[in-house]
Amino acid sequence: MKSRNKKLPATGPLPRPENPREAREFLKSEAFPAPNTQLVTMTGTEFTSICPKTGQPDYGTVIIEYAPRDRCIESKSLKYYLWSYRNEGAFCEALAAQIADDVVYAIKPKSLTVRVTQNVRGGIAIVAEANRGE
Repeated sequence: MKSRNKKLPATGPLPRPENPREAREFLKSEAFPAPNTQLVTMTGTEFTSICPKTGQPDYGTVIIEYAPRDRCIESKSLKYYLWSYRNEGAFCEALAAQIADDVVYAIKPKSLTVRVTQNVRGGIAIVAEANRGE
């Protein structure tokens, strides 16, 4: 997205994010005040990235579970953010850690668990979990 406007369009198609660094800014700018909620779980079932060794696509699911402090993640900004990994080469373990760090950057939750589950490829299933906070 060439424009450095940190707001996503209210309706219509999303612009394609240039990279995860840019997309994480939208997690932060689109966050909203936390209501009296103790736990939020968001599941992205259409997650894609690229295997850094083979260049083949990896498909999977990302589960983000957090205890809000002051802010919550807006779902469209999360979709935009996860979409930014579509052409990024990264191992499952690094993805879990980076997504966790970016959520902390955006909303500073009390606690956070990010679980990335990559679909079976070559007979191997991979699940990586990153925890932050209390």
